[in-house]
Amino acid sequence: MAVRIAIPNETSGERRVAVTPQVVRRLLGSGHHVVVESGTGDAVGFTDGEYAEAGAEVTSDLYQGADLVLVVGPPMPDRAARIPEGAALVGFLDPFAATELIGTLVARRVTAFAMEAVPRTTLAQAMDAQSSQASAAGYQAVLLAATMSPRIFPMLITAAGTIPPVKLLVLGAGVAGLQAIATARRLGAVVSAYDIRPQVREQIESLGARFIAAPVDESAASASGYAKELADETQRRQQAALTESVAAADVIITTAQVPGGPAPMLISREMVEKMRPGSVIVDVAAATGGNCELTRAGGDIVHRGVRVMGPTDLAGSVAIDASEMYARNLDAFVGHISDGDGNLSFDFDDVIVSDACITHNGRVMHPVTRRALNLEAPE
Repeated sequence: MAVRIAIPNETSGERRVAVTPQVVRRLLGSGHHVVVESGTGDAVGFTDGEYAEAGAEVTSDLYQGADLVLVVGPPMPDRAARIPEGAALVGFLDPFAATELIGTLVARRVTAFAMEAVPRTTLAQAMDAQSSQASAAGYQAVLLAATMSPRIFPMLITAAGTIPPVKLLVLGAGVAGLQAIATARRLGAVVSAYDIRPQVREQIESLGARFIAAPVDESAASASGYAKELADETQRRQQAALTESVAAADVIITTAQVPGGPAPMLISREMVEKMRPGSVIVDVAAATGGNCELTRAGGDIVHRGVRVMGPTDLAGSVAIDASEMYARNLDAFVGHISDGDGNLSFDFDDVIVSDACITHNGRVMHPVTRRALNLEAPE
């Protein structure tokens, strides 16, 4: 029996879509039935006609009989309450903070998988939506900085003299940080970078950036491939070691984040005050608290001449390509939780399935979410 996959409209101004017309064809080829809510692709430029031509059923009543719901961002609780009892939900669910949504999913006995909880492993690479969207965000962060900076990024030799290149600092060399390095280098900036994980030094230097000598921690990478939260003392040593590099930078891109926890504080107010007026900070980690003390999520402030930006929708600003990558990640994940006949099948002995699962059969499964809800064990 074909799995009925529902693609609802996104909320809160989200421009990306969970499934593109191209991926609709792939899902249909796997034996699934795809239902798309009318208007789903309007914000990114995919029309209802394109979805229908790809083979999707376009309707305003998509939840009826749905076995699986695919989303970009977490649905509002009232929309989550419309998901059929016992169905599955996959998307970026903000499972470590969206407690009301989690309560709704538990009550509906929905099996929910959070794409931000997919482990960063070789086997899960095709499903790693966190990385695909971080890559888009890192790219866009540099373009935003270049637009807002009063300086030209590359060195220019002109009749009026030579203009030196921008000095750009990247803090955090995960996927977003590495993409930021590569983009800034392509624009001609002189780039330096830092990450608490010593194993990324080679990647930083391979992109042509200088690795900053500051505290590193061999245990800073978790088993899932993401950075872990550090002790306060380590963060203080980081700030002390980075102060000189921060003061010398014309542009700073910060990307350091910890899944399930607040972003580490790397740049204090005092460090910002040592920067030259006209300098720009783009804080990619703004949504989880920011790497700069002055960051305001969604805000753009100027403090003593230094602009501090906290964009929260960088990937959404390149929505077409970000949607294409995300939809392919979802397609791979759907294939992973389907059996040979195309039916949904959840193997909780599989680390990808178990790590990504937030709720199942009326219980909260993920340990970080359980801690956020003050639960000792799955209920």
